[in-house]
Amino acid sequence: MFAKDLQRITVLGAGSWGTAFAKVLGDAGRDVTIWARRESVAAEIAQEHTNGSYLPDVKLPSRITATADPAAALDGAQAVVLAVPSQSLRANLSAWKGLLSPDSVLVSLAKGVELGTLKRMSQVIAEIAEVPDGQIVVVSGPNLAREIAQGQPSAAVVACSDHERAVAVQRASFNSYFRPYTNTDVVGCELGGACKNVIALSCGMAAGLGLGTNTMATLITRGLAEMARLGTKLGADPLTFAGLAGVGDLVATCSSPLSRNRTFGERLGRGETLEQAQLAAGGQVAEGVKSCTSIRELAMSLGVDMPITDAMHRVCHEGVDPRKAGAELLGRSQKHEWS
Repeated sequence: MFAKDLQRITVLGAGSWGTAFAKVLGDAGRDVTIWARRESVAAEIAQEHTNGSYLPDVKLPSRITATADPAAALDGAQAVVLAVPSQSLRANLSAWKGLLSPDSVLVSLAKGVELGTLKRMSQVIAEIAEVPDGQIVVVSGPNLAREIAQGQPSAAVVACSDHERAVAVQRASFNSYFRPYTNTDVVGCELGGACKNVIALSCGMAAGLGLGTNTMATLITRGLAEMARLGTKLGADPLTFAGLAGVGDLVATCSSPLSRNRTFGERLGRGETLEQAQLAAGGQVAEGVKSCTSIRELAMSLGVDMPITDAMHRVCHEGVDPRKAGAELLGRSQKHEWS
């Protein structure tokens, strides 16, 4: 039986969102241990209560500690937050599997669809950790890490097929600036979080090309239609895409300069190559660059039309010029808005 009052929580991953979510938990009165891959980052968090590599000028609660030893981090954890990139989740979780408590709640912060398998993150977790779906909780929504770490008001969706576990994570993360809502539509919440990264790439490219608000609004709205088509095909509740995990996350990621996907796309729109944009981003590739391929393949396997996603794949991986991709989108055959 899982602990309904989650007090001891481990966050595996010390990047921007992992650290910000650890702060959310700490500010909600929980005892948090962060696992960091680099010992220097773990030492800074434990001793200075800062993570200057990812969230400079943000002070972390004193009840947060950190270690580079995964066994020490996971010892006694009632909930484990997986805060690593989507495409590295499988490898990391495989290494941690033997250290997990069989009753711990597994919380996924990753937003993506796995290359090759075309699985959502909760499906990867269920497979590798060998746990039932009801033990896995997904957090999604308009969650720009820096704003949350600064204590700016924000909301999120905590989704799980087991409502009691969703409520447990909701209670553990609720504080004065972070308001989580529960949902049982894991499929919709995960697909919204994955697809919005791809649409944010397109909005960034449009900005890089010098295009304005009408274009952004069009891409956001038609991108929402794409993700809703894919989600409902896979059994998601259409209403999920009108909520925080859908339009909420989409608007934040597509419009903010804090969004890595948007800024990465903007560099591509200005004519930089994928390699140049990656170098400018400190060697990191935006999630949408990889997810556009896996989401495109998933949509094709289901016969779902996702033209913006297809265009992003061709720009990122087939060398198509962003202007040409935009012209092709505008030149598609005329149709009814809801078809």
